[in-house]
Amino acid sequence: MASGQQWVLVEMVQAFYEAPAYHLILEGILILWIIRLLFSKTYKLHETYKLTEREKEDLIEEWQPDLLVPLISKDHPSLKYNIVSGPPSHKIIVNGKECINFASFNFLGLLDNERVKEKALMSLKKYGVGTCGPRGFYGTFDVHLELENRLAKFMKTEEAIIYSYGFATMASAIPAYSKRGDMIFVDEAACFSIQKGLQASRSFIKYFKHNDMEDLERLLKEQELEDQKNPRKARVTRKFIVVEGMYINTADICPLPELVKLKYRYKVRIFLEESMSFGVLGEHGKGVTEHFGVNIDDIDLISANMENAVASIGGFCCGRSFVIDHQRLSGQGYCFSASLPPMLAAAAIEALNIMEEDPGIFIVLREKCKHVYKALQGIPGLKLVGEPFAPALHLQLEKSSGSRSSDMQLLRSIVDYCLERKVALTLAQYLEKEERFLTPPSIRVVVTVKQKDDDIQKAVSCIREAASVLLK
Repeated sequence: MASGQQWVLVEMVQAFYEAPAYHLILEGILILWIIRLLFSKTYKLHETYKLTEREKEDLIEEWQPDLLVPLISKDHPSLKYNIVSGPPSHKIIVNGKECINFASFNFLGLLDNERVKEKALMSLKKYGVGTCGPRGFYGTFDVHLELENRLAKFMKTEEAIIYSYGFATMASAIPAYSKRGDMIFVDEAACFSIQKGLQASRSFIKYFKHNDMEDLERLLKEQELEDQKNPRKARVTRKFIVVEGMYINTADICPLPELVKLKYRYKVRIFLEESMSFGVLGEHGKGVTEHFGVNIDDIDLISANMENAVASIGGFCCGRSFVIDHQRLSGQGYCFSASLPPMLAAAAIEALNIMEEDPGIFIVLREKCKHVYKALQGIPGLKLVGEPFAPALHLQLEKSSGSRSSDMQLLRSIVDYCLERKVALTLAQYLEKEERFLTPPSIRVVVTVKQKDDDIQKAVSCIREAASVLLK
């Protein structure tokens, strides 16, 4: 054993003498560098200078903190409000002037309905103004349970859950199911409440082009290939498609039948936001599922607010019981917000009664929408965006000036021109720095069943006149 070790040592010495000179020099430099690194200090002590008390005081006086937010001019358009006095029904009093209302989302005209107001007043006298507590802490009233049962029955689903704030409904529902590591495929035109829900979920987000099913399928195929590479991860990754029934930013509807086919082909879940289509589309106002004749059980979760057609406040989700019950434990807006005031729940119940008793109201709304859509065609300088049956259409500039702020100013001048002539319109507003895909500026024209032919003619003539005067 000892002779073997001696032989190895002899070979090492012999190799040392036979090695090229440059090789030995390089090894020597490397050894010295390693020794230097081992024994050198990782930092150097810099000479410190002690400030006097006077110098400290001077520095403190000179220091100016950064602004919490950028300064905004008092003349900024968003800080100038049009003051409404009275109910925003068919006629609306804006800045003391009575106008025809083409701005409020009172699609079915129920906001000022006598039956709805009477039920709300009776509830106000019985329960008081608010609830002062979330649903889990003495905030669940019998009228809430009744409204949830009525919504589930109306939509023909197993169960429904109500929220006290429409925006928070989808923003709470998405992160209740989709978590970090899950995958969400979402339309580029998705509304802001969906975008906030996506952020809160911390999931992987993939956007597909608006209503482009080929682009969506391309993304789904890419994900399928990724799943095949890592099947173990794929088994625990949930995948969702999130769309709107009728898009508030584009006034068109999603191709739901094609989405359902992709759902089963690629094994994903569908979340459907129906705030603009609930109480609007379908023979009985049940939304885009009824419009297309799609089985509602094919949709994993349906969400809508009650602030448009129902003319109340809050929102709801509906679907299978085990899906909805999960939100009662995980829906942030449900668990941590004071529950819906009982008088608004009572108003929503009465609105559902009217919708069930008079399904002809949806036919009237669709005819009004078609009338307005046809009348708004061909206005010089303006482009109409939306479907003929959409109750909230968009008028965009035919040719952009190249500056978003200039385009906004031009459209705002048209809105102001019409307001001076007693026609109330609204400019579509967006949080420009936070929107994922910012749509072009537009004037929003809202249709309701209460608008008469003369009102529509006056509004269209006013818009046409404003465009000819201001868009030269």
